Amino acid sequence: MRAAIIHGPGDIRVEERPDPEILAPTDAVVRVTASCVCGSDLWPYRGAREPGDPHPIGHEFIGIVEAIGDQVGTLSVGDLVIAPWAISCGQCPACRDGVQTSCEHRASWGGSDEHGLPVDGGQSEAVRVPLADGTLVAVPGVSQPDDALAKSLLTLSDVMGTGHHAALSAKAGPGRTVVVVGDGAVGLCGVLAAKRLGAERIIAMSRHEDRAALAREFGATDIVAERGKAAADQVKALLGGVLADSVLECVGTAESMDQALRCTRPGGAVGFVGVPVGGAELPVWTLFRKNISVAGGSAPTREYLPELLEDVLAGRINPGRVFDAVMPLEDAAKAYSAMDERRAIKVLLRP
Repeated sequence: MRAAIIHGPGDIRVEERPDPEILAPTDAVVRVTASCVCGSDLWPYRGAREPGDPHPIGHEFIGIVEAIGDQVGTLSVGDLVIAPWAISCGQCPACRDGVQTSCEHRASWGGSDEHGLPVDGGQSEAVRVPLADGTLVAVPGVSQPDDALAKSLLTLSDVMGTGHHAALSAKAGPGRTVVVVGDGAVGLCGVLAAKRLGAERIIAMSRHEDRAALAREFGATDIVAERGKAAADQVKALLGGVLADSVLECVGTAESMDQALRCTRPGGAVGFVGVPVGGAELPVWTLFRKNISVAGGSAPTREYLPELLEDVLAGRINPGRVFDAVMPLEDAAKAYSAMDERRAIKVLLRP
């Protein structure tokens, strides 16, 4: 099969890999129908994180189950499934508590499972999925989604659930004012999540006309292009002299966290989901002085999938709008380049 392999910073190649097989009784093999490039994939691509030895990449995909192990009980061959970005067993204490990203038996896409068996990356033609019952979510009543639905289903693998995690962590809801720092796919989904949760006013921070327009479609009431203290001053002006109740940090840099804290009112809440890169340490004195609560982290998208899937299937939300480019898997290198250079918000890859 064909799969995207990261060889080093700026070096993505699509190469031949062995076809996946059932290696454990809890496995499934999924034929990928759509995958994508994540903003977090750009960190090793840019060299901001050490990419390590060449390995398959990608952790978001949907597809059709082609084979299952003897101990898989919740899936059938032919099911259309969504694969969350984190593999999880569904049975350990962390999974039962809804924190599947801390699963005691977690494996990694493009790496290996706890037994040392290889696991394919999501940017491939097919994937061996360990712990299939705990990880995969079947889409009821749908086997061949149209393009728009397929895009929205794919966001439930990561970015929509991650935006939702940020909104929940920041206590977004009725009567609350919200600021979203970051206009990538996660930040835009954070806008949509805050709107879904009933936030009263949503300020999206963006300097890009296309992203700002989509933020407005998703529910943003205002757009702020400024950064740092100037951004906080603009938020205060928009909100009648006060800062925001809830702030979603969806980037992961020191600058984005600083901006999030500057925009948060005393007693407010920050929900952070940006993968920390570049020293985004929290200034404890600022939190102490302003009584700001901070929550978030790696989003347990498996936990949120059922409720978000229900809204997608009912047409209440359409997060697939974040995909503004579609490319064949063979053009994975071009997809990375387009996102790295901000010529695309998020690129869907078709095997």
